[in-house]
Amino acid sequence: MTETPCVFVDVQRGGPSTGLPTLPAQADMMQARWGSHGDYEIIALCPNSPQECFDLTVKAFNLSEEFRVPVMFMMDEVVGHMTEKVVIPPADQIDVVPRKHTHKSVEEYLPYETNGDMVPEMAHAGEGYKFHVTGLTHDERGYPNMTPQMQRKLVTRLQQKIRSAADRIAMFEEEKTSDADVIVVSYGITSRVAQRAIEMARARGMKVGKLRLIMAWPFPENKIRELAAHTKAFVVPELNLGQMVREVERAAAGKAKTILVPHAGGSVHHPEEILAAIQEAVR
Repeated sequence: MTETPCVFVDVQRGGPSTGLPTLPAQADMMQARWGSHGDYEIIALCPNSPQECFDLTVKAFNLSEEFRVPVMFMMDEVVGHMTEKVVIPPADQIDVVPRKHTHKSVEEYLPYETNGDMVPEMAHAGEGYKFHVTGLTHDERGYPNMTPQMQRKLVTRLQQKIRSAADRIAMFEEEKTSDADVIVVSYGITSRVAQRAIEMARARGMKVGKLRLIMAWPFPENKIRELAAHTKAFVVPELNLGQMVREVERAAAGKAKTILVPHAGGSVHHPEEILAAIQEAVR
C-alpha cells in the first residue's frame, strides 16, 4: 500500500514452522503471492544457479524501482548453498534502473499522483517535498481516505500497474515446445533435475518441451494458455505437495492434462521420477 521499493529474499526450506532448517523445499510460492491480506499484485523471481542469484538480484531491485513494489526472491535451500562460478561484470556494464524522481515543484507534487503509467514519482527526503506515508487507503496526497470510491481507485491501480505489464516483464526459458506432446514446467533447483529427465525422455524418442519459470509472479498464464492449445499434457515437478501446478492447471483450462510430481521430503527429485510422469503423460 505504501508502494515502497524493496526486495525480500526467501531461501525456502521444509516447513511449516521451523520444519527442516537446512533441507530444501519450494513450499513458500503461494505465500509469496498471497501472504498478505487484501487485493494486490506481486513480482517474484526464481533463480536456479548462483549466477542467476547475482543476475536476478539486480533484476529484482530494478523491478522494485520501476513498479514501486516489493519483489520476492524465491530461492530454495539447494541453490542457497550451491557453489558455482559466478561472473560479475564491471559495474558500468550492469543495468541499473534509477529511482523515478519527481521533476515537479514542491508546490505541485503529490506523493501518489501518477502521470499515466500508474506508478507515482518519488521525492527525496530533505528537498522540501511534503509526503505522508501510510498503510491505510489514501488519496494522492497520502492522506487516509476510507471511502469505497478511493479504495476502488487505489487498489485497482496497484493491481493494474503489474497486470498490465505482465507479458512485457515475463521471464521464462522455453525450449522445443512447438511440437511437444508433453511440456515440463519447473522452476528453481527442480528445473535442473527436470532438464536431465527431459534429456532422458528425448533419448527415448519422446517429444518433450521445457518451460522454466524464471519469474513466477505474475504467472505467465498467457504462455501456458498458448501452449495448452497444442500439447497433450504439462508435467510439473515441485519440492512441495503442489502449489504452482494449480496455476498451470488453471491457465490450461482443461485443454491439456496437468500432472504433478510432488516431492516434500527435504531432498530433491530423482530424474527418473520426472521421467516416469513424462512417460505416463505420453501414453
